[in-house]
Amino acid sequence: MFHTRESVLKRVLDEFDALEAAIAELGEDDWAHLLGKREGKDPWTVKDSLAHITYWKAKSVRSLRGERRKRGEAALPTSITESNHLIYEELKDRTVAEVLAWHREVQAELVAAIKDAPDTLFSKRERSPEWPFDAAGHSTEHRVKDLERPFAKDRG
Repeated sequence: MFHTRESVLKRVLDEFDALEAAIAELGEDDWAHLLGKREGKDPWTVKDSLAHITYWKAKSVRSLRGERRKRGEAALPTSITESNHLIYEELKDRTVAEVLAWHREVQAELVAAIKDAPDTLFSKRERSPEWPFDAAGHSTEHRVKDLERPFAKDRG
């Protein structure tokens, strides 16, 4: 399907609002809540999930701006598990405050990148309905799975 700047911006803003609402429900101890660790995967906390979401949104910003990897920046492995492991290792020691600040900074950059993108980015070819996935759909998946579902019975 073809997208419009307005439709992409609406999805990105709506997801950010939903993510902010989920964050507002978290207590101080909730950030350290260990999410289910599947075999071969890292032991993510709620904080790690938000850092993960933010990393991929930041990658979307670079993509929307047409930016390539910086000189010396290693490419991520083709395996999503390996990529996510490297991202986890890079971000796991950030504090909740640092992750929250980064999350909000990247959102502002994402909105600006969408507004500044050339019109042809939205109209030159058909894309999946979720495009750009890491800017909204990926966030939605993790928000529901990692920030809402684990606490639903407590807030229910």
